[in-house]
Amino acid sequence: MLTMIVLFSATIPFFAQGGATALTDAATEIQTYWDPIKLIIQAIGGVVGLIGGIRIYNKWQNGDQDINKELVGWGGSALFLIIVPQFVSSFFS
Repeated sequence: MLTMIVLFSATIPFFAQGGATALTDAATEIQTYWDPIKLIIQAIGGVVGLIGGIRIYNKWQNGDQDINKELVGWGGSALFLIIVPQFVSSFFS
């Protein structure tokens, strides 16, 4: 049993070397696709933000006095969609 453990622990670095090149290749692939994905995320965020703004405006015009929760949620999601692509870009630059 001890011999099997020693042999198994000796072969682990060989498996890890293949994983390191796979991770490097995956990072390179993601880096090539990231700019178009970032633009798509920002476009979706713009559309969702516009729809959210229209919903809040309609609630406000209908006399709903409790729009603060909607406004904070809409603003937070808009900030999230603006900041996240920039933050993730720093990993792949």
